[in-house]
Amino acid sequence: MMRLPLLVRVLRDPAAVRGLDGVGWDLLLRQADAANLDAFLLVLLEDAGLLDAVPAGPRAHLEWTRTGAAGHARAARYEVRQIRKALDGLDVPLILLKGAAYALAGLDAGRGRLFSDIDILVPKARLAEVEAALMMHGWITTHHDEYDQRYYRQWMHELPPMQHARRGNSIDVHHAILPETAPVHPDPDKLRACARPIAAEPGLATLAPADMVLHSAVHLFFDGEFDKGLRDLVDLHRLLGEFGAQPGFWDALPARARELQLGRPLFYALRYCPRLLGTVVPPAVQAAVALDGPRGPLLWLMDRLFERALLPLHPSCADAFNGPARFALYVRGNWLRMPPLLLAQHLFHKAFITKHNESQAA
Repeated sequence: MMRLPLLVRVLRDPAAVRGLDGVGWDLLLRQADAANLDAFLLVLLEDAGLLDAVPAGPRAHLEWTRTGAAGHARAARYEVRQIRKALDGLDVPLILLKGAAYALAGLDAGRGRLFSDIDILVPKARLAEVEAALMMHGWITTHHDEYDQRYYRQWMHELPPMQHARRGNSIDVHHAILPETAPVHPDPDKLRACARPIAAEPGLATLAPADMVLHSAVHLFFDGEFDKGLRDLVDLHRLLGEFGAQPGFWDALPARARELQLGRPLFYALRYCPRLLGTVVPPAVQAAVALDGPRGPLLWLMDRLFERALLPLHPSCADAFNGPARFALYVRGNWLRMPPLLLAQHLFHKAFITKHNESQAA
């Protein structure tokens, strides 16, 4: 494994900040900002009792992130309540996903976690009603191109992203956790059947703990964009740490992954969380998921790719192979989401027709 960047070393062991000079603190904060983890860095150091060891300048920066994160959390809660209000009359089960779920459910992964949009999961049969209700309350689609509309509505696992006309906040309405065109199809009915209500938020729910981990793994390891890859890996690390203390969680996780056809992304999650962040995973669980992972030369290659792409997108964390690694995983992510012919048609359209239309409009 290549030498870990300063931020990753601090994530593994917060005490690594002791003795940092001004240059070291500047580098740490820049890497954290590039990874969208500066607010979490404050949480990490505070939990470790290390804030008093932070010099005045970096401490002021971290305290500023506290204010920003608190405002972000208030805005997110307000937006979720507006979404719930918009859908009140539909009697639709409303399941929050990703950052909004972590924050509203009071999970450890929600502390210091910033997110740009609200993700919800609703039944596919109710999409038209949900979309209409949201539009009546001010949300509008952000993709007006005819091809983009068809791309989302026919092939993807979500509606085209919607944005509130006045507040500017975005919402992604999902009916599944992977596209219709993906090679595996986790059954959304099974996810909804095991969803857990949020005690303090009537009418809202999250995925069950194992399903939340699996969705986080899918989001990271089926995607082709890794600009926030380390932040998403930290999500997994924190979810595993919190849920892993619950009786029966570790025993059930591999079986649930196979039931939902998600053994491969779980394998990657349980490989790179320990390798990069020091996550403690029981050896029996590691052995249980080993059969779902690649072997031999392919595993060697995936290690070289992921261990670069999951680092902060900052020059200090890169070598000559980081760019090619990210590009290879971008191609892989698209390959996993679409069959070859459809992928070729999609890339041709986005590369030539969409760009031509945009240039004409400009």
